[in-house]
Amino acid sequence: MNMVKTRLRRALGAAGWHLLASALVAAVAAGLVFGVWFPYPYRELVGGRELFLIVVAVDVVCGPLLTLVLFNHLKSRRELALDLSLVAMIQLAALVYGLHTVVEARPVYLAFEVDRFRAVTMADVQRDQLRPERGGLHVIGWSGPQVIGVRQPKDNEEMMRSLDLSLGGIEQAVRPDWWIPYEEIRPRLLAKARPVSELREKRPDQKAQIDISISESGLREAQLRWLPITSFQSTGWVAFVDATSAEIKSFAPVDGF
Repeated sequence: MNMVKTRLRRALGAAGWHLLASALVAAVAAGLVFGVWFPYPYRELVGGRELFLIVVAVDVVCGPLLTLVLFNHLKSRRELALDLSLVAMIQLAALVYGLHTVVEARPVYLAFEVDRFRAVTMADVQRDQLRPERGGLHVIGWSGPQVIGVRQPKDNEEMMRSLDLSLGGIEQAVRPDWWIPYEEIRPRLLAKARPVSELREKRPDQKAQIDISISESGLREAQLRWLPITSFQSTGWVAFVDATSAEIKSFAPVDGF
């Protein structure tokens, strides 16, 4: 009985240290995911928070549990080192796979499309149309989502082809050959952006949230316009833009449709 208690006490100690190390690694990963890849409000728009928490919870819990099961102070140092190395390898492989899944789900562009913004994830992008040798927007970075524009059709034939693809679920914003720099669409965006008073009339029950987002923008209400944001997961957000420069100033969890 004493031997069992000793083994359990030491195994719990080893599992505790393993849990601490796992939590530290998870904290570093969380800083990368939420600080760079899924900044506010993209974690809400495309669901990165839930995905990451599932990955981390499984990884942080499973590693220490395996250590608790396998650790035995009666084993030789070589046996313990082998067991713990295998646990660490399994845990690392699970974390890498999980982060790869998060990378695929990360938002890469917020594209102005016709009369709205669309959050585009890496998984959304039509990768067969990417031409990295061209540089520019075809080289997708790792520093978080970038605001871009979507060009207009070149002619009626292209417009009809584009409409057919959109009806099939492939929107213009996910097609690399339609991407253009944000600077090129600012006048078109401002022509579509709406006054804040219209949003207040549309959503009178969300006045407090609208006021908070206006305050966060750093501008007066008269200096702002708004556009709805959509993604594969959500249509319940709007972006407030500077009425002069079209720069995005803040976001609000308000349905603009």
